[in-house]
Amino acid sequence: MTVIGFVRHGVTAWNKEGRAQGSSDVPLDEEGIEMAGRVAKRLSTEQWDAIYTSHLSRAKKTAEIVAEKLPQAIFVVDQRLAERGGGLVEGTTEAERIEKWGINWKELDLGFEPHDAIIERGMAAIRDIKEKHPNERVLLISHGAFIKRLFNELIPDEQYEKSLDNTSVTIVELSDERNRCHLFNCTAHLKQAMDA
Repeated sequence: MTVIGFVRHGVTAWNKEGRAQGSSDVPLDEEGIEMAGRVAKRLSTEQWDAIYTSHLSRAKKTAEIVAEKLPQAIFVVDQRLAERGGGLVEGTTEAERIEKWGINWKELDLGFEPHDAIIERGMAAIRDIKEKHPNERVLLISHGAFIKRLFNELIPDEQYEKSLDNTSVTIVELSDERNRCHLFNCTAHLKQAMDA
């Protein structure tokens, strides 16, 4: 069976400002780079055979920092692992969205990538990873909304609504019978670094 370690990218300036990122290519800020270093240190103590990442720079840079600590791991950039396209809301804050489109802006057609399209590309990537890496452990470094939707598809009996934390680690064991979650939204590496 294949084990997938989902990792959300480090923090960005837009994360801190509450701006929707979507497919916009927003880089990690200084803190985001530090966070990526902390999760890389954590993951370096574990066995990982491959690293797959979104092409968007905030995820790709996080993956590159992790890869420095896992030089034996295969490194693959896959555009199917990108964040959900946010249409017209990209770059805006909640307050700006309410001002522009009203309190029910989520119900409007603002060009969001449809849920089914996200699941289709995400699950296709998962199937390819499972086929190429049987009985291996693969890191998938991507984005909060994308990972959450995939997780809810893979583990349907544990639907999760809250946003995933930056550099959180979620581990899912893929099986033909039933996928299992072994760890969810874990950021112990951030607390350890602060305590040190």
